[in-house]
Amino acid sequence: MTSPSATGITTLLHAWSRGDSEAMDALVPLVHTELYRTAQRYMARENREHILQTTGLINETYVRLCKLEGVEWQNRGHFFAVCARMMRRILTDYARSRPRVEGGRPPRYIPLDEAEPELPIDMDFVALDDALNALAAIDERQSQVVQLRFFVGLSVKEAADVLGVSERTVKQDWTFAKLWLLRELSK
Repeated sequence: MTSPSATGITTLLHAWSRGDSEAMDALVPLVHTELYRTAQRYMARENREHILQTTGLINETYVRLCKLEGVEWQNRGHFFAVCARMMRRILTDYARSRPRVEGGRPPRYIPLDEAEPELPIDMDFVALDDALNALAAIDERQSQVVQLRFFVGLSVKEAADVLGVSERTVKQDWTFAKLWLLRELSK
């Protein structure tokens, strides 16, 4: 199901990939609401004293987007997945820059249910990033499924379209990845 705005976003992304600098300017107002929702999901799980606010996270994402060169955007799902990964990196970089509790943090149970994937409010982004990187070393696609479903909030069908695989494959990857991440994050 492709809405006119999704088609418009994809058209602008393709123009931006070809070097049309005005396409980025036209793209920002079309994607801002969705990026704001994604940033809100991330920031809702951060400590209230976090140095970044939702708008700051979006602004930092835009700055990094402007620095990208040679990206051939496939579609809006690809764009939002890259943005979500950037947001994750920004928050992970921040978390890595903070002093860690000596001896590490206690293990946490991370619920990854099918309907509404949620992270706990006091999420350890460093541990999650490390676990996702370890999963990517084993199976890159499964790591991408987690990013698309969990962080971007795409449906199984949307994730399948972005990855160019069947919905059944996404469901299988999603099930395995959830179990694998639960095991890794509870160590």
